[in-house]
This record gives sequence, C-alpha cells and structure tokens, in this order.
Amino acid sequence: MDAFNLAFYYGGYGMGASAMYWILFIGIAVVSFLVQANLKNKFKRYSEIPSYGGMTGKEIAEKMLHDNGIYDVKVVSTDGILSDHYNPETKTVNLSEDVYSGRNIAAASVAAHECGHAVQHAFAYGPLQLRSSLVPVVSFSSKWMTWVLLAGMLMISYTGSGTLLLIGIILFALTTLFSFVTLPVEIDASRRAVAWLDKSGMTDRQTHAAAVDALRSAAYTYVVAALSSLATLLYYISIFLGGRRSE
Repeated sequence: MDAFNLAFYYGGYGMGASAMYWILFIGIAVVSFLVQANLKNKFKRYSEIPSYGGMTGKEIAEKMLHDNGIYDVKVVSTDGILSDHYNPETKTVNLSEDVYSGRNIAAASVAAHECGHAVQHAFAYGPLQLRSSLVPVVSFSSKWMTWVLLAGMLMISYTGSGTLLLIGIILFALTTLFSFVTLPVEIDASRRAVAWLDKSGMTDRQTHAAAVDALRSAAYTYVVAALSSLATLLYYISIFLGGRRSE
C-alpha cells in the first residue's frame, strides 16, 4: 500500500476525512487514469506516422546526441512499455523496445525527449542537477515513509502523539518536492527535443504538431503526479494538525 492509497484508506476508516478530501482524491484518481489513457492513445496514433527517412528511435537518438557534441552516451534497449529514461550514472539513453526500433514520429519524439535529458546533463542544467542530488534522499524516504505514516496515524489516533506522523510527513514532503522539481526538467527536455527535431529537419508541419502533442500528453502525467503528491501531503498535514488540536 503506497502513501496515496494509505491516505485514501484511512480517510474512510477511523480518521474522518472531510468530503473535500474525498472528492479531491477521487478527482485526481480519475484525472490520472484519463491522462494515462490519453497518453497511450496518442502514442498508438502517432506510431502510425512514419519518421523522417524511416529512421528508428535509436538512430534518431544517436543523431541528436552527436549533433549536440555528445559521444560518450550510449543508446540501449530496455524492457517494458513507455519505460524510456536517461540514466546519468551510466550515461545511457534507455529506450523501450517499441521506441528503440520504431520508425515513427511517436518513437522519434520519445527518443529525442530522453536525449534532451542527456543534453541537460552534458550542459549541467540546474534543475536536473537538483533532481539528481535528491535521488538518494527520495529513495530512502520512499522506502520508509509508508510504514512511518501508517504507524504515525495509528499513534495519533490512539495516543494523541503526532511525533511519528510528523516524521512521516517530512519524508513524504521530500517525495513531493522531487515531483515538483521533476516538472521543469521534463518540460525543458521536451522543449529541447522539439527544437532539435525542427532544426534538424526531422519534422515538417504535420509531424511537428504530432511531436508536440505527444510530448505534451506525456508532460501531463508528471503534472498530475505532482498535484496528487501535494494533495496527499496536505491531507497528512491536516490529520497532524487535527491531532494536535485535540491534545
């Protein structure tokens, strides 16, 4: 059970969450589902539009890297669907199989976006450096926060002590911060991708619009994730403050 579901569960059982939070959680869950479904539909639609010269996602990625003077980053295939990412530690652009071998504008857009992160890394883009510095902290927080929050909510419910819940809130706040730091990183990577696709002649008027639409749809998933994390954080804070007032 993750922190969001934990909040949802206790909102209905024993903690007396307000109707406002119930509506908010349900609304975010519905929007998240719709955004994910929209992204999959857009990727499927734009997978039917051929890329420039029939180039694969791998070839697109390598060309963008080389055009930006980057030769020490490898482009590799990874398992999964839409599991694409850039790993700054290994200096690898990891593309899902459909993107790696795909010869369409959807694959080209995703490949260019991930290379956008490699360009950010090469030129020491500030928000990316901040996000990278938060990774070990967030990894630790994510490992323990659900259990600390669970124990904290039980403790404040039965003993009135909110200390453990406050620790859980601090851990969760770090993951929320990470979600919001991620937003400018992802938006900038998409901006770099679209700019390069246009400048290099990889897109024309039709495919430019498709690339922008596909990357915008992907960006919405990060926005929803950040807002969901913030709403959940505020919910835990409201429980903590309510417990403090009842002492």
